[in-house]
Amino acid sequence: MEDQSKKLAGKVALVAGATRGAGRAIAVALGSAGATVYCTGRTTRNQRSDIGRSETIDETAEQVTAAGGKGIAVQVDHSQEAEVKALIERINTEQNGQLDILVNDIWGGETLTEWGKPFWELSMEKGLLLLERAIFTHIITSRYAVPLMVARGKGLVIEITDGDNDKYRGNLVYDLAKTSVIRLAKGMSIELQPKGITAFALTPGFLRSEQMLDYFSVTEANWRDAIAKEPYFEASETPYFIGQAVVALATDPKVADKNGQALATWHLGQEYGFKDADGSQPHWWNFFVAKQAEEGKTV
Repeated sequence: MEDQSKKLAGKVALVAGATRGAGRAIAVALGSAGATVYCTGRTTRNQRSDIGRSETIDETAEQVTAAGGKGIAVQVDHSQEAEVKALIERINTEQNGQLDILVNDIWGGETLTEWGKPFWELSMEKGLLLLERAIFTHIITSRYAVPLMVARGKGLVIEITDGDNDKYRGNLVYDLAKTSVIRLAKGMSIELQPKGITAFALTPGFLRSEQMLDYFSVTEANWRDAIAKEPYFEASETPYFIGQAVVALATDPKVADKNGQALATWHLGQEYGFKDADGSQPHWWNFFVAKQAEEGKTV
């Protein structure tokens, strides 16, 4: 982990959906910068969610602490209002009302997105559950977390999404979930700006998460072997990259200038100069546009 010189020492963050992938990397990056990070999710060492993955919030919190911060694992189903309310009450008590950074990274749609089907053939049960997990959880969490920021007149709210534009994402429910999150950030930014709080959306590129590596039957050590199966994987980025993006944003004294925007790791990497774990600086959008042109497609 890069030396962040403990620029976030004394800061308190909540990463909602920190079990794996981008959420875990963001939590660890914030810890590397010295922050206290509440790491929430549904999977602990004693209980797995229906996603069925082995990663746990306990591991994430331990990695935050090992990186130099303080990781606190709290099992929370963010679709359950009472559980979210209890979480925020705990943060309020333990941190004397302080919450500086909220990262809404909850997804939970891994097994619910039905790719390759037109919307009129989609399962209503899966679709509605996906929207509950991917949108309503964000609303509920912000509803209870943001008042801590309002009381102190400062804070940062980051909505993790997929894509920084309105291009269709290939599945009606998935598209609705990801674009809705961007709109949530926009709406919150308008209402929160007079309170001294900044809100925006942030997207990674093609994320080389634990689950994606497993999907292609590769590891981080030999991930390039998957390019033969999926050429677009060549421009993938590790979760570490978006973690560095969040730290760069959280330590930028002019971050309020980005209020309400939909930001992307590939642009931020160029702006702030941070790199991925292997020293590269992937630019997903440039690669995607070029690859589409090769295939005779327009973006």
